[in-house]
Amino acid sequence: MTSTVFITGATSGFGEATARRFAEAGWKLVLTGRRKERLDALCAELSAKTEVLGLVVDVRDRQAMEAAIASLPPSFDTLQALVNNAGLALGADPAPQCDLDDWDTMVDTNIKGLMYTTRLLLPRLIAHGRGASILNVGSVAGNYPYPGSHVYGGTKAFVGQFSLSLRCDLRGTGVRVTTIEPGLCESEFSLVRFGGDQARYDATYAGAEPIQPQDIAETIFWVLNQPAHVNINTLELMPVSQDWAGFAIDRSVKG
Repeated sequence: MTSTVFITGATSGFGEATARRFAEAGWKLVLTGRRKERLDALCAELSAKTEVLGLVVDVRDRQAMEAAIASLPPSFDTLQALVNNAGLALGADPAPQCDLDDWDTMVDTNIKGLMYTTRLLLPRLIAHGRGASILNVGSVAGNYPYPGSHVYGGTKAFVGQFSLSLRCDLRGTGVRVTTIEPGLCESEFSLVRFGGDQARYDATYAGAEPIQPQDIAETIFWVLNQPAHVNINTLELMPVSQDWAGFAIDRSVKG
């Protein structure tokens, strides 16, 4: 039986690259995205390689996600893997200068959207049993604070802890749970974060040889194709050019 993977946020970046990688291997795909034209184009392209179902839906919309998942046709009933990729960062300014709407959007997408998708698909994954997998895309920002990471980093810390706790709850079901935590990666993600500022985007990656979406897709494919008795708990990856910053000290305040 052909394996099926459900990928959220498939219209760009990691999600799009992951969809392409699994299509090459013949996996059936359920792809979600908010941008209909992009999703339709991707589904049309990949349908030449495998069976593809596109769901134009926002993971933040619980009712819409419930309806979309409930409407999956019988040919997609057996689900082997979920890739919770949909997520975003908005802004990188200090917390006092941030927009609360941006904070709400990050929480609603990175936390609540991931929660909704996971809970709604758990029965299908448990029904598959041994070898089924949930892969959540976290970030090194959930492990190491940096200026401007505030709420984004907090949401990714949630992803890591939620994943570990989910593993405990799924003991005995055969369902595996993994968090991958990328560092500096070059994708549309950063352009969104910087509000479309191309110069700021370019400066972020200049000379850094960052990780590419295809690298993440290959990592996800490797994780989800491990033997059924192997669970990769957490996998952190960075470009060789990146490391951990030293602790910052402000020496300007006296008194």
